[in-house]
Amino acid sequence: MDVTLHLAQDPEADALLGRSPLAALVGMLLDQQVPMEWAFKGPRTIADRLGSDDLDAHEIAAQDPEAFAALLSEKPAVHRYPGSMAKRIQQLCQYLVEHYDGRAELVWKGVDDGRELLRRLQELPGFGKQKAQIFLALLGKQLGVRPEGWREAAGSYGEPESFRSVADITGPESLTKVRAHKQEMKAAAKAAKAARTT
Repeated sequence: MDVTLHLAQDPEADALLGRSPLAALVGMLLDQQVPMEWAFKGPRTIADRLGSDDLDAHEIAAQDPEAFAALLSEKPAVHRYPGSMAKRIQQLCQYLVEHYDGRAELVWKGVDDGRELLRRLQELPGFGKQKAQIFLALLGKQLGVRPEGWREAAGSYGEPESFRSVADITGPESLTKVRAHKQEMKAAAKAAKAARTT
């Protein structure tokens, strides 16, 4: 895996995401309750603070939980909730060590069915159905991982040029479109909630 991603909107952070399957998974894990650029810059920040040019699942899984949480909490913090995210990242890495020899790419390597890949992604700690579908769409649209039926398994996120998620971000223009879609969805959800309470 060696592609150019534009999720963090930061050349060094994006370079790591494009070459490191684990960094891409960790970025996706962090992508909640913070701006997506902040989430996807997280793997680079973690690697820098660990004194490495990549993330290693074995190393992260073996970290002292308090020390790893402190590492994520250093200013600027890796996430709005650095303590709980540190725990989730360690759980993800421990799962990868136990099930995939610590190699994130083995989650999708050699999988020839989109539904099977979605199932594997949903089994990862911290990955619900929506997050798994978005990551599956990212794999298919930008990372060349396209098992049969991947678009269908990714749901609406798999649709070409849908601009619904990080899977469609290839630069500043598409980032603006994805942001606009997310704001529309939030507004619609808010309106629906207001309609139910009246």
